[in-house]
Amino acid sequence: MLEALNDFLSGKLLIVLIVGLGSYFTIRSRFVQFRHFGHMFSVFKESLRGQAGQLSSFQALMLSLAGRVGAGNIAGVGIAVTLGGPGAVFWMWVTALVGMSSSFFECTLAQVYKRADGDGLYRGGPAYYIQHGLKLKSMAIVFSILLLVTYGFAFIGLQSYTVTHSLQNAFAFDPRQTGIVLAVLLAITFIGGIKRIAAVSDLLVPIKTLAYIGVTLYVIGTQIEHVPAMLETIFKSAFGLDPAFAGLLGSAIVMGVKRGVFANEAGLGSAPNVAAVAAVKHPGAQGVVQAFSVFLDTFVICTCTALLILLSGFYTPGFEGDGIVLTQNSLAAVVGDWGRIFVSVALSLFVFTCILYNYYLGENSLQFLTRNRVVLMTFRGLVLALVVWGSMQDLSTVFAFADITMTCLAFVNLVALALLFKVGLRVMRDYDEQRKAGIKQPVFDSSKFTDLDLDRAAWPANPQAETAADNRAAQAQTQR
Repeated sequence: MLEALNDFLSGKLLIVLIVGLGSYFTIRSRFVQFRHFGHMFSVFKESLRGQAGQLSSFQALMLSLAGRVGAGNIAGVGIAVTLGGPGAVFWMWVTALVGMSSSFFECTLAQVYKRADGDGLYRGGPAYYIQHGLKLKSMAIVFSILLLVTYGFAFIGLQSYTVTHSLQNAFAFDPRQTGIVLAVLLAITFIGGIKRIAAVSDLLVPIKTLAYIGVTLYVIGTQIEHVPAMLETIFKSAFGLDPAFAGLLGSAIVMGVKRGVFANEAGLGSAPNVAAVAAVKHPGAQGVVQAFSVFLDTFVICTCTALLILLSGFYTPGFEGDGIVLTQNSLAAVVGDWGRIFVSVALSLFVFTCILYNYYLGENSLQFLTRNRVVLMTFRGLVLALVVWGSMQDLSTVFAFADITMTCLAFVNLVALALLFKVGLRVMRDYDEQRKAGIKQPVFDSSKFTDLDLDRAAWPANPQAETAADNRAAQAQTQR
């Protein structure tokens, strides 16, 4: 029953909603992800500069990539190619293209409606823009509960099972002992709160991403003469024009879109929770950065995995096996047996940072529901216990249930996005107008949006004047 319900919700309804709304957002915004594509790289460079005591846009990007770049980029792509053929890769690209616009608006709105938490940091996300943008507190509570159950508990247990058993297969480690070690490392990270979680992600995400891309690019480089033919196969298979994969046309579309959605998370309502924590001058800048993360996740990392599989010579039509095994064997076919070990280690790093990401989503939803510190500490204890317990359990049924709750989560977020889209357009146009006027770093002036329920501590009126006053005060202090 769970599989049938999940197949309808996540395999049909969610795909139509995400692709349909993503296409609508793209057209109404005059293709925001294309207009700002070159600008994404300059904003990404600027995101490296943070404000003292605040989380930078780059740290928020690394934290969101901690969740986006995970098992889905290894196992998910393998599953898509296995069940949908090479054409599935093309439909993953299409999904990412429209998903970039959805990510832009959901993360921009998360910044608009974020709240200062009293500790010099910010919190936000769909629950916050539902409550303060739509004035629907009950809907916001439902979203928070779904987020807490899905990411704060179910996915953490599943990720623990994945990483401990992957290490058991590669190094014969005892899953129980690995689970305990994992729980200790997580506890050390949790104690430092969002700043330490962001710092760990800031360190591990670039390492794991660059190492994985480097190895896959090596494989692609050794087979570079076959890349044009393989790209041609991907495009032909996407439309049923390749005889070897003609029977997989329907599966290519479904699997490509489905795996693409769950790999880049655009529109699901998870990434906005971490996008809101960054201190930025304009919400649109964070929207641009998060749209870039969708591009990096799918067009770079997922494409690297797909080409690794297709160029290795290991994959053949009708292959039977899970995605991890396919990726491991594909790499081993080119570089030798150490390729299997590398995939296991890479998967371990991917999953560890995913658990940090999932934990923060759970904590953020919990903080929306209550600020009681005892409840927070209890939640942390339950998460760590779940990590140890999950290392010894097969959580396939829990995963099927979590897929359903995540689909419901995405549905609530997409409805909110559609209802708040006009606000997102206003903010985008304000950002565009400032850039058109020659302002390299647009600044958000909340006095232009007095009709919105904004946190003035997060978005002061006339910020240019305040910035100038702060600079004068700093200069005077230096002279004294």
